[in-house]
Amino acid sequence: MAALTKLNDTIRRRFLPNVSPLGLLGLVSILAITILAVCAPWIVPYDPWQIIPTQRLVPPFWMENGSTAHLLGTDNLGRDMLSRLIYGARVSLLVGIVSVLIAGAIGLFLGLVSGYFGGWIDAVTMRVVDAMLAIPTLLLVLVAMVVLEANLLTLILVIGLTSWVHYTRIVRGDVLGVKAREYVQSAQTLGASNFYIIRKHILPNVLSSFTVIATIGVGTAILTESSLSFLGFGVQPSTITWGSMLNDGRNYIATSWWIATFPGIAITITVLAFTFVGDWLRDYLDPRLKKGGDGGDETA
Repeated sequence: MAALTKLNDTIRRRFLPNVSPLGLLGLVSILAITILAVCAPWIVPYDPWQIIPTQRLVPPFWMENGSTAHLLGTDNLGRDMLSRLIYGARVSLLVGIVSVLIAGAIGLFLGLVSGYFGGWIDAVTMRVVDAMLAIPTLLLVLVAMVVLEANLLTLILVIGLTSWVHYTRIVRGDVLGVKAREYVQSAQTLGASNFYIIRKHILPNVLSSFTVIATIGVGTAILTESSLSFLGFGVQPSTITWGSMLNDGRNYIATSWWIATFPGIAITITVLAFTFVGDWLRDYLDPRLKKGGDGGDETA
């Protein structure tokens, strides 16, 4: 027992330094959801698309008339809830991660360029940012999904292309602080190229806050996708998402609560997990975000 405790402490010191209890909970939750999503084809007990009319609205196994054959019950078409929840995780994680990669790449590039070069580039970029921030992101995504073809690729692109403004503002603010530091000015005086200064001095000092907002952004993207699917403007109905499962269960909430409740719990757990990890990364990678200090570490 003592050896196991020592091993656990060693792992935490080496791989999870200063991780908070909530941060650790978030990491474990994300890891578990990811494993379930990746291994879904091999671990689901039933075909999640299979309709069995004779098995409609079977309650979870612990309730009266429940069955261990369907641990979390079935929906209004007789489809196994557990299988659909696991498959829904695949879409949620895919949308969350890929859309954040798109938004983060655009936001990081524009934030670096805008903050470093300033002038008309900064003015134009920030006016575009202000204009986009004036429109609620969900409304903007909703309009785009109505106009465009509703499919998974479109949904990912729309969320990614409407979320970059937050990354741009955060990165630009960090760049302005780092650019004023003496070691950056010294590099400019010595004739270092702009690309070299950005790559060696600016970028390393903005990655910490960028990583934090990107982590939290995954949860936000998952929530946006679920909201759109719940409203009926997400991906095609044949694609299993937690939001569409919520939509399927809203008419049965009074009699068959589990159809809408379990997808809601899955969304909540996933979004909270990414939020907890983001909060931990904020305190660990960039303590000044918590304390309200200035600038980043002086990475020469």
